Amino acid sequence: MIYDVIIVGSGPAGISASLYLKRADKNILILSKKKSALEKAEIIENYYGLEHPISGRKLVEIGEKQAANLNIPIIEDEVIEIALEEYFQVITVNSEYQAKKVILATGTSRTIPNIKGIKEFEGKGVSYCAVCDAFFYKGKDVAVLGNGNYAIAEAKHLRPVANSVTILTNGEQIVENRDGESFEIENEPIREFRGDKIIEEVEFKNDTIKKINGVFVAVGTASGNDLARKLGVNIQNGNILVDEDMQTSVKGLYACGDCTGGLLQINKAVYEGAKAGMHIINEFNKI
Repeated sequence: MIYDVIIVGSGPAGISASLYLKRADKNILILSKKKSALEKAEIIENYYGLEHPISGRKLVEIGEKQAANLNIPIIEDEVIEIALEEYFQVITVNSEYQAKKVILATGTSRTIPNIKGIKEFEGKGVSYCAVCDAFFYKGKDVAVLGNGNYAIAEAKHLRPVANSVTILTNGEQIVENRDGESFEIENEPIREFRGDKIIEEVEFKNDTIKKINGVFVAVGTASGNDLARKLGVNIQNGNILVDEDMQTSVKGLYACGDCTGGLLQINKAVYEGAKAGMHIINEFNKI
């Protein structure tokens, strides 16, 4: 099946876009890990229509029920990559989907561990995109920092190019994934990344050292930025750049909500989701 639109994220921006698209009779799918920053809000009382204060978790539940009432499918799965061929290929841990258009409504979830050397060596051996930078590490020894499915996916991109690929879990347990078994796994907590002008080694807290030529940070799940960067989308100051219709520099790929920066508020996310949805409807109606 080729969906008209796949929405990545089920927070206010994603649900808002889905409501407009479904009511316009578009074939849509929402993919979500169902971990929204909104759920962490204890009390919300500055959003229109709330007679009484409400928790972020409750507001998320209401949004998902709205989608369910319109028979909008929400699949709980982790998106690890989006590729563009004839259609968008949305790859998750458990499956793969195709869509004519994609909306990124993932919020801001990038996780950068507080390990000495990561920020100092950004662009000097520390990378956040294996698809983008693997070429520069041909025949070299690299590491992927992370312990989840996203880290394993990045390692798989590096394996055909690099001499060796080691997954550094920084003391965490590696996620259960058959693909992970084919890589060297280093579970020891990390003290720091070191080098002269570029990264050269990682020192662990047990005083052992491993020589590396580069490290790819892939902690947690892939953020909207991570997914967009692999498609060559323009990103500035950590935010996905969009035009007035919420479309990115890649035609057919939209972004809305916190991942576009600016005011990190529910009102903005709902507005941008609606705007993206309405523009996509207009685009389809032109065909």
